[in-house]
Amino acid sequence: MKDNSLSKISSTSMKVINLEQGDVLHFLKNSAESFKGFGEVYFSKINTYSIKAWKFHKKMTLNLIVPIGTVKFVFYSHVSNTFRVEEIGESNYRRLYVPPRIWFGFKGISKGTSLVANLANIEHDPKEAIKKNLDEISYDWNLL
Repeated sequence: MKDNSLSKISSTSMKVINLEQGDVLHFLKNSAESFKGFGEVYFSKINTYSIKAWKFHKKMTLNLIVPIGTVKFVFYSHVSNTFRVEEIGESNYRRLYVPPRIWFGFKGISKGTSLVANLANIEHDPKEAIKKNLDEISYDWNLL
């Protein structure tokens, strides 16, 4: 059985409007193909070299951006035992669209605290997500 779940992740360049008083960073428009509805928006801070992994959403669609710092996202397919890595942040301002049913984690890779924002299509429900400990999926987080 061929697994193409990781190919369903998309990475989209986002518009940055440079202003003397401070930049404006676009996130998501309801006309975007990857907009699947609004459930909630949340922010997650991640410290330098810290890792938050592993999580699997059964129903939630993620739209992730990093407006402050730089973060390495690692996505894992348990069907094909393959990984996909995306680094996004201030110097590579992109939005990651992540459909449900994909394992993922992330690591802060810039100096200082990075900020991850997620616009999810449904509200958080602890029964909807599955978590694993960091060592339950074998990945070398020192790889860049």
